[in-house]
Order: sequence, then structure tokens, then C-alpha cells
Amino acid sequence: MKINTAAAAVVRLDATIDAPLETVWRLHTDIDGWTHWHPDVTRADLHAPLGVGAVFEWETHGLAITSTVGEWTPMRRIAWGGPAHGIDGIHVWTFRTEGDRTVVHTEESWDGEPVRADPAGLHAALEASLVSWLAALKATAEQRHAAAGQHLATPVPRRIDSSDA
Repeated sequence: MKINTAAAAVVRLDATIDAPLETVWRLHTDIDGWTHWHPDVTRADLHAPLGVGAVFEWETHGLAITSTVGEWTPMRRIAWGGPAHGIDGIHVWTFRTEGDRTVVHTEESWDGEPVRADPAGLHAALEASLVSWLAALKATAEQRHAAAGQHLATPVPRRIDSSDA
């Protein structure tokens, strides 16, 4: 699945996240959990196991959206799309490791009459939305990774017997 490069609004962004791929992937693909870490998402409901053909409904910035997963390569790539309020959106996410970090590449296209009527305005809105999404993903993944590392680094208490003294 690819974005529509001829669409009226196309945005491509990258983020480098100081967390392992598994942490970032799990967070991002837990669609039902989006509302817990992404402040712009107010509702997210996955209706089937995540994979090609899965449908999920979500709401962001007051817009109710129904998306269908069109591509699914675990730990590498997920893409979804669908119409919402006259806008045909296609959103592709790619994940790769770079040392101990995860690089997330996202690209999204919007087309349709509302976008063609105000391409600059809706391009700016799409870009702001993706910047916000990547920032929330980065902050949450890094926080969870740091918390897991602190938990693992905490010494395990051991009992001191009188013979140890």
C-alpha cells in the first residue's frame, strides 16, 4: 500500500526514538491503547485482530474516522486508509532499527474536495497532526523504555543472615 503522491496534501516525516523496535511497535500497533498516550486521539476501537483487512474506528480533533489496514508486516510496516468527511486518506508507517534506536518513517496523503479547496491549510493540519503523533509516540516509548530499564537495574533485595555479617 502506498500513499497517493498526486494527492493535494502529502506529508513525510521521520523520528528517531531512543527505545527498542519492539517497544515502539507494540505501542503504535495497540490501537485500542492510543487514547492512553496520544492526546489528539479521543477514541480508538479495533474490531478484529490486527492485520490486513482489519477495521478500526477512531476519533481525532473531533473527526470520526474508519480505517482499514491495507498492509501489515509485523515489526516493519503498517498502512491503513479510508475516507473521512470527504477526505481520502492513506497512512503508511515504516519502522527500522538504527543501533539501539528505532527510526519511524511516516507518510500520509489526503485528497478529496475539502483538501483541494484548501490545500495549504489542510497540508498544514496534516503536518501538525503527524508531528504531534510522532512526538507522543517518541515520548511515551522512551518513557516506557527508561522505566523498564530502571526496573531491571534495581537490585534484587537479598536477605542477610547473621553468617554474612
